[in-house]
Amino acid sequence: MSSLTTPSLSPAARLRGLKPDWLADPKVWRTEVLAGLVVALALIPEAISFSVIAGVDPALGLFASFTMAVTIAVVGGRRAMISAATGAVALVIAPLNREHGLGHLVAAVILAGLFQVVLGALGVAKLMRFIPRSVMVGFVNSLAVLIFMAQVPEMRDVPWAVYPLIAGGLALMVLFPRITTAVPAPLVSIVILTAITVGAAIAVPTVGDKGTLPSSLPAPGLPDVPFTLDMLTTIAPYAFAMALVGLMESLMTAKLVDDITDTPSNKTRESVGQGIANIVTGFFGGMGGCAMIGQTMINVKVSGARTRLSTFLAGAFLMVLCVAFGPIVSDIPMAALVAVMVMVSFATFDWHSVAPGTLRRMPAGEIAVMVITVVCVVATHNLAIGVVVGSVTAMVVFARRVARFADVTSVTGPDGATVVHRVTGELFFASSNDLVGRFDYANDPDHVVIDLSAAHIWDASSVAALDAIGAKYARRGKTVEITGLNDPSARLHGRLTGELAAEH
Repeated sequence: MSSLTTPSLSPAARLRGLKPDWLADPKVWRTEVLAGLVVALALIPEAISFSVIAGVDPALGLFASFTMAVTIAVVGGRRAMISAATGAVALVIAPLNREHGLGHLVAAVILAGLFQVVLGALGVAKLMRFIPRSVMVGFVNSLAVLIFMAQVPEMRDVPWAVYPLIAGGLALMVLFPRITTAVPAPLVSIVILTAITVGAAIAVPTVGDKGTLPSSLPAPGLPDVPFTLDMLTTIAPYAFAMALVGLMESLMTAKLVDDITDTPSNKTRESVGQGIANIVTGFFGGMGGCAMIGQTMINVKVSGARTRLSTFLAGAFLMVLCVAFGPIVSDIPMAALVAVMVMVSFATFDWHSVAPGTLRRMPAGEIAVMVITVVCVVATHNLAIGVVVGSVTAMVVFARRVARFADVTSVTGPDGATVVHRVTGELFFASSNDLVGRFDYANDPDHVVIDLSAAHIWDASSVAALDAIGAKYARRGKTVEITGLNDPSARLHGRLTGELAAEH
């Protein structure tokens, strides 16, 4: 008798199976390293710009981008996503820094991180399932618009040489992948344009014009604030707003990367990880941050990164470039980075969503939700506001659409003594309010049957409406019998009927 046995793996083979993708495959390793370098280069002017918005020294934005990226690479729930200093967070905390100073800002970053850890542990990520696709499309399209709009100031009132440099950078990124994809096209574009401007001594705005790069690594420490209840109440509203904005942008970005890479992510871990990253950032004196959608698109969509290594290296390279190669990085023309971000904006935009064929087939309500989301984001420059307004609009559109399906058909018995009103559809606050007016209280016979076998009761408004219908008939000396309730509807109706204020 023979037996089948599974061949045992050698220790070396088992070790190879435990290796991460980037370590096991040299091609993946090369992709991740180069992607991290491209993202780091793109992060520098962005972090400096967001520091200006927050009213802090550029070094604080760069430190935040470094600590956020390195920390989230370890504790985050979405591989290859980039977290760093962001404009949304800068807008939230700028008033706090202006009114109370840097110490309060740093303390707020730490408290925001604690809020995010708690919210993540409570399962706030589960709320993502309530964001409809039309809002998600609007979010992506508005992001692309914002990325492009952020580049417009870099193309105004600049030397004429900036424009051919931008055009050349775009051409390189379009054509170079046809030759090889071994090296990311954005990196090639940045290197070539920098070599041209430095070699030919072309006077154009550079990264160095944005601000002074730090010359040393950040050191940990406590925020310079009085640890009192008054200080806590001062920073708490800003910290909570930052926590919500940061989580919303991070979770939306994680969902976007899930769709692009066709891989799942752990949203709860990502929520908690964002909090841990902000706590670490606060103790290192950074301005805080969240997921960066533009840089994430560079990493995932343009450069093809898929692992945590690219995220970690984006942060590590950022500090290396600033501290060790500051003079060289300062010579990078802004035109090169503008070209990269313009390409990212075009790659991010969902062009299929605005194609005439798509718009003809799409329900008007879905189009309205997408447009409202885009308009709100572009008008406020706040992705979180656009998502909230878009989601609320989608809920209203859905409620109005479903409410129309509630209907009443009536059949009078042969003897004329009984009438059966058959109610079909979903009964909730939007549909049940109209239900009361669908019955002929004066002319119906003495025995009224309301058949709900084809309906479902969802809320107290529907129970109150049924009570009001019964009361109207009762005032005319008629009896009402409700039949056909399914089990959930029967339980809800039995628990609430007679306990709510009916219409008299």
